[in-house]
Order: sequence, then C-alpha cells, then structure tokens
Amino acid sequence: MRPMLDDLELPLVQEIATYDRRMLSEAKPPGMDGSVVQNLGRRATCLVLWGVTAGDDSKDFLDKLDKKFKSGQPMPFIADIIADAEIQNVLIDNLRMQELAGKPNRFAYVLTLREHMVPTAPADLTALDTSLLADALSSIEGLVEGLEAGLAFAEGLSRFIPTVSDLLSRLQNAGAAAAAANPN
Repeated sequence: MRPMLDDLELPLVQEIATYDRRMLSEAKPPGMDGSVVQNLGRRATCLVLWGVTAGDDSKDFLDKLDKKFKSGQPMPFIADIIADAEIQNVLIDNLRMQELAGKPNRFAYVLTLREHMVPTAPADLTALDTSLLADALSSIEGLVEGLEAGLAFAEGLSRFIPTVSDLLSRLQNAGAAAAAANPN
C-alpha cells in the first residue's frame, strides 16, 4: 500500500522518518540533592518523507501537493510504517520540490508533516470568579494619576541637583582633609 495524504497517493516514496520528542520538566528543590523530573507528555510527532514523481502526471501531482500545503488544513495521512503511531491527521509543515536532471518530468519532493493534535477544551469556566477582573481594574484605576504625581515630584527635585551635588563635593573634600589631618 502506498502512502496517502488525504486523497493524494504519494508515488515512489523512498524513505519515511519519524521524530518524536518527550517534554520533561526538571525542578531542583532548594535544600535537596538532585532534582525532580516531571513527564509532561510528548510533542507532536514529526514525519519527513522523501519521494520521486516521474511521468506526464508529475506536474499535476506537484500542483495538488502544493495546494494542500498552502491550504494549511489538517488532513489524514496513511502509511504502513506509522500505523502503530496512531497518527490520524497531519499538517504539511514544509514542502520542497526539485527537478531532477536526466529525464523529463522527473521531480523529487520532500514533505515535512507534523501530527495535528486537537487542542484540549478549556476547563469549566462557570466556577471562575469574574469579580476578580473588576477588583483588579479598580485597584489600578488611580495608578496613572499616581505616576503623573511622581513624575511632577521628580521634576520638582531637579532644581535642587546643583545644590546637592555641590554639597556632596564639599563633604568629600572635608572627609579627605580630615583623613589627611588624622592619619590614625
């Protein structure tokens, strides 16, 4: 059985490779030697498929494949080699096509397919306390006015900068003179 992508039979598939990755989270609790590792499941399986198409129908096949890639929609993928992976639908992540020299209408194609995982539905939101948003908005209501007052205060202090900087240099000079007079 040839691999099928939706209703399109993939001709002369040379190789199919799968890439699976597990998501692990490592936490190092304070005061403990070692760490705690939590298994967060797996990432979507990635499939890379290499094939060749030849003949008068090859350009038509590549056009159909390109349309499926550009649609960005999940579609079924069937291949004997991935039957145990239980992958139902895939998205075409990347498509590369190359014309091969030597024979007319002969093309190589590389498909990168990513398993389409349906997002989980959010939990029941009826138990969510919606008054929290109103409380948060009311607590930041006067924040802008407070920031404007702080800015005006900082601008008001700017007129004291020459006096304070002169005082600082006089104190440093006095400290240096006292240290020179009393070397102990």
